[in-house]
Amino acid sequence: MKRTIFTGAGVAVITPMWEDGSINYEELGRILEFQLVNHTDSIVICGTTGESSTMSDEEHVKAIEYTVQHVAGRVPVIAGAGSNDTAYAVWLSKEAAAVGADALLQVTPYYNKTSQAGLVRHFYTIADATDLPVILYNVPSRTGCDIAVSTYAELAKHPNIVAVKEASGNISKIVHLMAECGDTLDLYSGNDDQIVPLLSLGAKGVISVLSNVMPQQTHDICQLWFDGKTAESAALQLKLLPLINALFCDVNPIPVKEAMNLLGWAAGACRLPLTDLNDANRARLISELRASGLLS
Repeated sequence: MKRTIFTGAGVAVITPMWEDGSINYEELGRILEFQLVNHTDSIVICGTTGESSTMSDEEHVKAIEYTVQHVAGRVPVIAGAGSNDTAYAVWLSKEAAAVGADALLQVTPYYNKTSQAGLVRHFYTIADATDLPVILYNVPSRTGCDIAVSTYAELAKHPNIVAVKEASGNISKIVHLMAECGDTLDLYSGNDDQIVPLLSLGAKGVISVLSNVMPQQTHDICQLWFDGKTAESAALQLKLLPLINALFCDVNPIPVKEAMNLLGWAAGACRLPLTDLNDANRARLISELRASGLLS
């Protein structure tokens, strides 16, 4: 059996920025500690929510290294190291391994997209490059590229490819994925509004945006399910749905960074081309933060 990287809620953590757009490592440390105290089950650094696509090589590697050193083995640190350039993804994966990451998150190629055969070669090449376990990341709404179930079955044959973060939103497809590969690939929800549905199919948890503002509650959705308290888990999922929807009222991570700022964190602004929330969405977000008891 392949080793499970984590069970529960892994936070797709934001990257806080200073006013000049540089990374605020002091605030990142505070955020990481907040996550750990509130029982986050893993840290995913330099993912979509962390604005990795606008980071320089030096920033990307330094952010992973800082997170590894701060977390100090308390939970697994999963490094976003994907690219649409296979050679670059290999380089970044090796750098992440060198600074101590516990696992890699590898998104499908974007813009150039590639075929299903290309996906197999791409991910196999990356998985061959280090000994770290790999989580595949399928988010076709962003990449224009979707991993077919038959391709998952082929990728599952690689010993280092151990899991998938599924953010396609296609429950029917995920049912077929679990029927085909449930004993060879761990499943994590990539959508906060589908945690319980995917847990019901055998998922190990979620890689979560919601966890940035509600780490304990997101952990609890999963833990209640694992403890057999399925009705309570579902009730908590439904209770948090309005806030989850508000956190996706604009392109991620625009709303969640604004939420963190509203809650007193020095999250800063997103890097261009991402811009601030408009007034209507900001009012909606404030309303849901208040309704959730996070904002007075």
